[in-house]
Amino acid sequence: MSAHKDKDLENGNLSAEGTRYSDDFQEGELDEYTNLQKYISTYRDPKQAVIEDEEGQLKNSADVKKSKHWWQFWRKGNSGLATCSDPGVVPDEWLEVDIKQGIRSSDVESRRQRYGWNEISSEQVNLFKQFLSYFQGPILYVMELAVLLAAGLRDWIDFGVIIGILMLNAIVGWYQEKQAADVVASLKGDIAMKATVVRDGQEMGIKAREIVPGDIIILEEGETVPADARLICDYNTPEDFERYKELKNADKLADEGDPEKNESGSDSDDNEADEGPHTNNGHAILAIDQSAITGESLAVDKFMGDMCYYTTGCKRGKAYAVATTSAKYSFVGRTASLVEGAKDQGHFKAIMNSIGTALLVLVVFWILVAWIGGFFRHLKIATPEDSSINLLHYALILLIVGVPVGLPVVTTTTLAVGAAYLAKQKAIVQKLTAIESLAGVDVLCSDKTGTLTANQLSIREPYVAEGQDVNWMMAVAALASSHNTKSLDPIDKVTILTLKRYPKAREMITKGWRTEKFTPFDPVSKRITAVCWNGNDKYVCAKGAPKAILNLTNCSKETSDLFKNKATEFARRGFRSLGVAYQKNGGDWILCGLLSMFDPPREDTAQTIVEAQQLGVPVKMLTGDAIAIAKETCKMLALGTKVYNSEKLIHGGLSGTTQHDLVERADGFAEVFPEHKYQVVEMLQQRGHLTAMTGDGVNDAPSLKKADCGIAVEGASEAAQAAADIVFLAPGLSTIVFAIKTARQIFQRMKAYIQYRIALCLHLEIYLVTSMIIINETIRVELIVFLALFADLATVAVAYDNAHSEDRPVEWQLPKIWIISVILGILLALGTWVIRGTMYLPNGGIIQNFGSVQEILFLEVALTENWLIFVTRGGKTWPSWQLVGAILGVDALATIFCLFGWLSGDPIINNPIDVARQRQDGWVDIVTVVVVWAYSIGVTIVIAIVYYLLNRIPALNDLGRKTRSRKDAQIENMIAHFQKFALEQEIDESGKSRFIIATKASTEEDDD
Repeated sequence: MSAHKDKDLENGNLSAEGTRYSDDFQEGELDEYTNLQKYISTYRDPKQAVIEDEEGQLKNSADVKKSKHWWQFWRKGNSGLATCSDPGVVPDEWLEVDIKQGIRSSDVESRRQRYGWNEISSEQVNLFKQFLSYFQGPILYVMELAVLLAAGLRDWIDFGVIIGILMLNAIVGWYQEKQAADVVASLKGDIAMKATVVRDGQEMGIKAREIVPGDIIILEEGETVPADARLICDYNTPEDFERYKELKNADKLADEGDPEKNESGSDSDDNEADEGPHTNNGHAILAIDQSAITGESLAVDKFMGDMCYYTTGCKRGKAYAVATTSAKYSFVGRTASLVEGAKDQGHFKAIMNSIGTALLVLVVFWILVAWIGGFFRHLKIATPEDSSINLLHYALILLIVGVPVGLPVVTTTTLAVGAAYLAKQKAIVQKLTAIESLAGVDVLCSDKTGTLTANQLSIREPYVAEGQDVNWMMAVAALASSHNTKSLDPIDKVTILTLKRYPKAREMITKGWRTEKFTPFDPVSKRITAVCWNGNDKYVCAKGAPKAILNLTNCSKETSDLFKNKATEFARRGFRSLGVAYQKNGGDWILCGLLSMFDPPREDTAQTIVEAQQLGVPVKMLTGDAIAIAKETCKMLALGTKVYNSEKLIHGGLSGTTQHDLVERADGFAEVFPEHKYQVVEMLQQRGHLTAMTGDGVNDAPSLKKADCGIAVEGASEAAQAAADIVFLAPGLSTIVFAIKTARQIFQRMKAYIQYRIALCLHLEIYLVTSMIIINETIRVELIVFLALFADLATVAVAYDNAHSEDRPVEWQLPKIWIISVILGILLALGTWVIRGTMYLPNGGIIQNFGSVQEILFLEVALTENWLIFVTRGGKTWPSWQLVGAILGVDALATIFCLFGWLSGDPIINNPIDVARQRQDGWVDIVTVVVVWAYSIGVTIVIAIVYYLLNRIPALNDLGRKTRSRKDAQIENMIAHFQKFALEQEIDESGKSRFIIATKASTEEDDD
């Protein structure tokens, strides 16, 4: 093309023609730029469009937009750790597959049977073993000891009922947890990772878990590598397959072991892969982001024969690769297996164990007290057999009432049911203990794009440098974009789609362009570059951070100042600026202008932030945008304007306690990279804060792991989702705040049940032991086992109760729980003693006509204990119909027991002797039953008043709460000083190496 034509093209003249060239991104028979035109013409926004599927059913945008996600961890690859006897080694002949034919479908099943599904997941749950697990644990072992004791005493009713209690807890717990797991699993299946393979000579899309060793995989820009795979050749040059086979036969392919040792190089600005010869003497085929497994922030160039590892992301190129093994034996799979045996019990499990252990110690204590009293009354060990007044029966009774069989089951199923509810609200809980962490979070560090904002970028009126044409600038911006329309970056996407408004620019990119090399954005160069050809002319097109683009050019000071001022103006208006420039045939870079992009805040974000602050969870915004944009966004959201540059935080001379103060005080940080997120989380945790962190990219994985509750937002990469505790499938901050409120409700259910259960144990332990010692009486063991059964039946529905959400981050506050539970237990015991004492009155006390001491005590205990859950759950919400129904059903059953004297036994003659009239058959008249109900209601009201007053005491209300903003200046300053030193290696003249401690170099950057 002549110089005249070139100039015409750059000024918007469309007469220049050229040949079309098909490059990396093909769709059917369309070349790269024709496909780009088709994309611009046919694109419909899924957030606004409603799409009809093949069956004629309508699906909304959330369904349409589903991309490959994480959930099952699958990968592939033959590890360098493999030995000849290693089951992960795949026969060489399996890997010698033609790239156009692939393997036969008939071979898939046999390979899968040998190497398993291509996924890294926890072992398949054996439902029978899972059921048996509900009979394991200290509390359950004690109840099983009670079964043996009942059998030894030949109390077959007790024996059967105790087994029934154990079975009830196991069946209900197993069923509820399985139902909840099925809900979560169904969503996991919807977001399973996808892959493109070649089988039977055809390309086909399958789930990544269906890949088998020897499958030919097509790796493409924007996708996650679905298996450990060896790179064969570029997708557009299949003839290179022959060269690959030659290298393989000559054993010149890269090793398969550690990815850090296999890095071939990394992307640089515009230079070709000519920094040094590669072992395979070829050009880079793909650029792979390996940060998830190596920590290297820059993409790594991959050449023919190199290994690509599972969970890494393809940032550039399209190529054929062969899967070398299944996920279990991949590099990541073997690494995961090293920690598979380390079962993290978590804080929740530790709390449950401490409560269970304390209750067991109390049981032993009360048994010893009862036995000591029994020795003074000369009780026998196990006789008389038909009476509960002997030492072993005392032990059996106290074991039954003092061991809360339902405690581990109810708390676990409450978490599981809560996780299923969150899943229905588009929040997948990866581990149940994350619910507890989320309920206690007191700082939320949030991304801006897509979480606080709508993630709907639009390009406003651009700034065009003097002497440049706006159409040519838009064309250059489009050329410096990814053209893989299957997975476009949001900025590239809006840049390309904006060409609809610039038809001349759109027509320009059809005039014979071909792309030789595309280098995606990286945090070092802060720009995107593309090497393109138009005829015989070479163009290097770039777009990126204004400062980075300006540094490429040699423009005049006047042009430079105008450019900077415009970028500052855009930032103050909340616009993100992107500079655009190009270089022609190796000449000077020419500055085209600035694109101004705006991502509006979500409509509900400002209100949601206020709601989060009312819940005691301040929001800190972390964004990669410039500080002026960040401040403007904060103003729009009423978030506060104490926003700081993250580089100034890390390298700005701040250290120790001053640095920590800044992080605590800040409303947000701008120009944030993933490593800054990690440090912000770490500093907040050092101050005692429970921190939640949102993230979406592979580089966010470390900070998501570090946070007390890592949150992968909608559209997050598989690596980010795998590292997170909770994965959100719905966009926006409101979904996260809703999840926090839900987690607090789940926590409240567990806390209410635990207080209730401790009080129940103490109630009967205190009453029974004192009655054993004072009047040599106890409630018959047959009735005791039914009291335990009723307590568990009544609280099965706790998991479905309408709990309230606290207005501040929640904590277990064990000292407070124990104090309140002990007081409630004592009050219940006093209530039972009062009703027992009235029966010594001359008029029979509570017995109106006739009755039974055993049955009246049984009914009073059953009613007051069942209704206690209404007290501990609080009165801020109405109880659910499930809970009310379960408790009323048990109350009705206890009343029938009392009326008809079931299991009352013969009247016990005490010292002192009861004056009240007792029937031999144990029946109780209806009037007495009504009075017992009325009395029990009165006891419950008194307890409710006491419970309310206890929670109004400030000292008790804050008892056991951690200090959320603790400050230790000495420790923080000491750590800061240590961080200024580094370990350096020196080699002397004789070649010997030594290590010395030296001061780190300052890396402070200048911010314009």
